Amino acid sequence: MKQPNSIPSSEAALEKDIAAIDLGSNSFHMVVAKVVGQDLQIVSRHKQRVKLASGLDEHNLLSEESMQRGLDCLAMFAERLEGFKINNVRMVATHTLRIAKNANEFIQRAQQVLPFPIELIPGEEEARLIYLGVAHTQPVSKNKLVIDIGGGSTELIIGEGFDSELVNSQQMGCVSYAHRYFSDQKLNSKNFTHANLAAQRELEFLAKQYKQRGWELALGSSGTVKAIRECLISLGYEDGIVTPKRLKKLVTHLCECKRVDKIAIKGILEERLSVLAPGVAILQAILQSLDIDELHYSPGALREGVMYEMEKKFTHSDIRMRTAENLALKHRIDVEQANRVRAHSKHFLKQVISETDLEKNSELVKLLNWAALLHEVGLSLSYRGYHRHSHYLLQHTNMPGFNSEQQRLIATLARYQRKALKLHEMQDFSLYAKNNILDLIKILRLAIVINVSRNDAKANLWQLTIKGGEWILSHSTPEYFADNSLLISGLEQEQLYWKNAGWTLTLPFHNE
Repeated sequence: MKQPNSIPSSEAALEKDIAAIDLGSNSFHMVVAKVVGQDLQIVSRHKQRVKLASGLDEHNLLSEESMQRGLDCLAMFAERLEGFKINNVRMVATHTLRIAKNANEFIQRAQQVLPFPIELIPGEEEARLIYLGVAHTQPVSKNKLVIDIGGGSTELIIGEGFDSELVNSQQMGCVSYAHRYFSDQKLNSKNFTHANLAAQRELEFLAKQYKQRGWELALGSSGTVKAIRECLISLGYEDGIVTPKRLKKLVTHLCECKRVDKIAIKGILEERLSVLAPGVAILQAILQSLDIDELHYSPGALREGVMYEMEKKFTHSDIRMRTAENLALKHRIDVEQANRVRAHSKHFLKQVISETDLEKNSELVKLLNWAALLHEVGLSLSYRGYHRHSHYLLQHTNMPGFNSEQQRLIATLARYQRKALKLHEMQDFSLYAKNNILDLIKILRLAIVINVSRNDAKANLWQLTIKGGEWILSHSTPEYFADNSLLISGLEQEQLYWKNAGWTLTLPFHNE
């Protein structure tokens, strides 16, 4: 007999554990949740202050001590994640690892401790995910302004529902400002004024745009705003709402403490004290610059956004496809040609995937599809060297939904879509194996050269096979080439490019 509150067996079978890890500039956070039916249930939260940003020197190199603090934290996380499948864990790295010149060294060492991929995400993508985390944990569906002050950067986002509309990431954070404006440990009006004015200068160019767009509700997320809220509650403001007047009183209170190590506010951990004053100065500048009357705290943040996006059932639209389609529209791409190239790329990939390692990474298949759609964005600048223009545009355009390596891979495929294969110029990737990237380049180049006439060359008439290291291209109708001298010329030139790169391409016709 079925118990009244038991979970149906079909639903229980769909349960799975997932985890999201945020490698922040000041702290590393991990959230573990269980997916049950249409619900995401938080199981545990873990946080360790590693002060990664404090380990950056004047050359943006991380110290061994700061890296070791991060590795020790990840070792603790690894104990909790034992037995988790690789697709059920997502780790994202933010500002400090974005700017650290030896970030790759840390990432490689980290993956020896915690064997899950680490994604470096751009500031704008971090902002979008923060907004998503807040939106999913906030019952109000009004137009929202979300502010997140981290250790190395501050994100400001305006959106409605689950969609962010204005996203911005500024290089001002409570750790970096602590070093810059409170290094003497003194709490006085001079230090607060310098920090406040610096933050206002950072916000100067975006303030007008944000105020014109407007919002109905201002929300603050993450540790800095949470700590400021606790300070205000301790000072007698029980609702914890942040206002300009209350912040001014908090600054006065902190100045009366005179030094960072003399701060005594109930509810504030000792480890938070060194970054409290710069966080207050930054938030005060934001409220002043954007004319914010009151700010409410939201428990959602980056890790929640990452977690909700991991599960397709909680994703309200395919953000990456929308990003790609918007870029295609913006740069007036010949969509018919792009779709021809996509069709041939998909066809060729299906034929050779069993002979490659690509079937082990479904993400690469999606990235090839988007690269095929966007490979001609550079034509919007000039035909001459358009593959290089495409590379530049795709490397430096804001692409919501893509992490830094995914975006760089799409740009790399666009860069090597035609002309000489100067593979020595290709950068290394930490998430993707080089041999897989080279296979994608080969597939995309063949799909493009076959469609040189920009006519409908039926994909299903072409065959691509691999024997050893030799790639063999054939066509089901040999006489097809009799009236296609342009195609023959293009394939012969492509064969030469391959030869110069040390690759072998066999063509479906004799070329003496």
